[in-house]
Amino acid sequence: MKSTTNNSRRDFLKMSAITGGGLVLGFNWFSSDANAATVFTSVAPGDINFNSYLSIATDGTITILSPNPELGQNIITSFPMVVAEELEADWKKVKVVQANLDNKFDRQLTGGSGAVPHSWKLLRNAGATAKFMLIEAAAKKWGVPASECFASESFVIHRASGKKLAFGDLAEAASKVPVPSSVKLKDRKDFKLIGTSLKNVENHKIVTGKPLFGLDFYREGMVYAMIQRPVQFGMKLKSFDGSFAKSMLGIIDVVAFKNNVAVVGKSTWQVLKARKMLKIEYEKEFALESTEDHDQLFLNLMDNGQATVRRKEGDVDSAFKNATKVIKGEYQCPFISHSPMEPMNFFAHVRPDGVELVGPTQTPGRARTQVAQLLNIAEDKITVQLTRLGGGFGRRLYNDFALEAAELSSIIKSPVKLIWTKEDDMTAGTYRPAVRYRFEAALDASGNLTGYKLRGVGINSGNPTRENNFPSGAVDHLLIDSVEHKSPITTGAWRAPITNFLAFAEQAFLDEVAVAAGKDPVQFRLDLLAKAKNSPAGAIRYDIDRMEAVIKMAAEKSGWGKKKDVSQGFSVYFSHASYVAQVAEVVMKAGLPQVKKIYAVSDCGQVVSLNGATHQVMGGIVDGLGHAMYSKLSFRDGAADQNNYNSYRLIRMKEVPEIETHFVDNGIDPTGLGEPALPPTGGAVANAIFKATGKRLRNQPFIEEDLFKTIS
Repeated sequence: MKSTTNNSRRDFLKMSAITGGGLVLGFNWFSSDANAATVFTSVAPGDINFNSYLSIATDGTITILSPNPELGQNIITSFPMVVAEELEADWKKVKVVQANLDNKFDRQLTGGSGAVPHSWKLLRNAGATAKFMLIEAAAKKWGVPASECFASESFVIHRASGKKLAFGDLAEAASKVPVPSSVKLKDRKDFKLIGTSLKNVENHKIVTGKPLFGLDFYREGMVYAMIQRPVQFGMKLKSFDGSFAKSMLGIIDVVAFKNNVAVVGKSTWQVLKARKMLKIEYEKEFALESTEDHDQLFLNLMDNGQATVRRKEGDVDSAFKNATKVIKGEYQCPFISHSPMEPMNFFAHVRPDGVELVGPTQTPGRARTQVAQLLNIAEDKITVQLTRLGGGFGRRLYNDFALEAAELSSIIKSPVKLIWTKEDDMTAGTYRPAVRYRFEAALDASGNLTGYKLRGVGINSGNPTRENNFPSGAVDHLLIDSVEHKSPITTGAWRAPITNFLAFAEQAFLDEVAVAAGKDPVQFRLDLLAKAKNSPAGAIRYDIDRMEAVIKMAAEKSGWGKKKDVSQGFSVYFSHASYVAQVAEVVMKAGLPQVKKIYAVSDCGQVVSLNGATHQVMGGIVDGLGHAMYSKLSFRDGAADQNNYNSYRLIRMKEVPEIETHFVDNGIDPTGLGEPALPPTGGAVANAIFKATGKRLRNQPFIEEDLFKTIS
């Protein structure tokens, strides 16, 4: 085995600029201004006050140092596409290198569907600036005005004579050209790469098993560790006996810290076996909650909880008192696990002169800060090297596993690779909160929505509502409030936080209201948007035109209301600055509703990689459908009932429907796509199942609803 390489900024410059010279352009991630760029001719310039680099080597290779962690959202392909577009580069000569944590990077994290939106202008300016300097260098060599030259496919070409020079041949001369204070960016109509389908640049490495992921990392001299944590939320460590485990082959030590008992050894298998031999006694610290307790809590808090008002418009009491018809519905979701394929893991080496951290984290900056606070050392003494993440979905926003590795290394005075098992992930992880919603709608005699109420009750959910999302602003009399119960069960962000379930509940309820009003569900939503545009009730925090556009296109592409052989359900949602509308089609087979096809129309602004964007939408739909239909974590006396995929149900390949994707081309900058396609799926499917069966689904997972139990 060999140690992996630590690609520091100095190493990057050595690697990407050949000894004979080369253009190395640094660009500041805090600003989209081209004048933030500075040129370096040295291949090892030492400490540089820049955060990311575009380099052109004398062999013509163009390299991007990419700051954001890659976990499958495809930025490792999308980022270089943007630079290559503005640079007019030959795509075959472009590569990207994963950056390690640098405190000069801005927003060096993966979460909130924000990587491409944040970096869009920065990357474009970097490419356009380098192109300007290359053209200037070529024009000077030829003794012609730069205006007579243009770049194409990694060459600068003189328009009149046809003479051309390769980027690599110009790189050294270009390094002497003054950096422009501003550059002109390409018109969208001239894009050649952006918006096309290019293969993920790491596909070959992934399918051939190259060591990309945290679990692949190896360092000579490191030891392995696993931790036994309390199996019940609410318990704490009282005592332990690790003598027998410590005597086993390959085991180096057994140590305790906080509520953890760590087994340290020479291999993962030896440590895993020894951990089973630990004798541990726990004692109760907090109440040991069960799913039955949570169900009762939801009922009590829904009626009697101390609610926090999130938004209020008009006179809600009068609207309901004078309503011709009132519709009510309650919806509940369970805790669910993030379930990334790669279990949590991290490498840490705490030395007297500093700390080295290596592994898969969505928030490397937070990891460094938390380790610094834990060990009481300065952050600049800590380095964080990023590996590719084998899934995250929000789980790797939290760095408990990195903190455990760092603290353990500080205790045993050795470099250590900490590994969780899949059972550890599910029984001691961070979950999507369990939530219950109550919706109420008031209709007048004409079927108009005159009043709207929503109460959200969550377990460790914070605010479980999104009070400014649609239909807020479209209803004159509205009240949205929330109640929270604090629990020892750890919760956190799960892909499309809160909206991953709220969207289903809201869209299923609006469908029910539309039916009660005698209106087509799609037209009902369009009428509400028209009301919000023409006579808004309070602030509008979403883009009415963008939402309206995806609704209309989804109806058109799916043939809404025109098909006789399928039952259709509609849903639309605004999440993380993007808009997605979906139509699900359900057929009955052997008495069971089966999802046959889902149409998805997304407005995420400019699509960078069409292939990547399509995969993001499809992945979000599969994730949304699978968890709505099948997934659930239940608890008994503080312990999770499900601990691996044999008991925690995920969607299976044969259950994935056909998915047809479309994108709205409205000319705006990218707004993100990692999460927005997931929230609408549950609502579209539930509404289609209602159309097919006449039965409303109100709780997840759907498979446990009476409809499926009765049919089964």
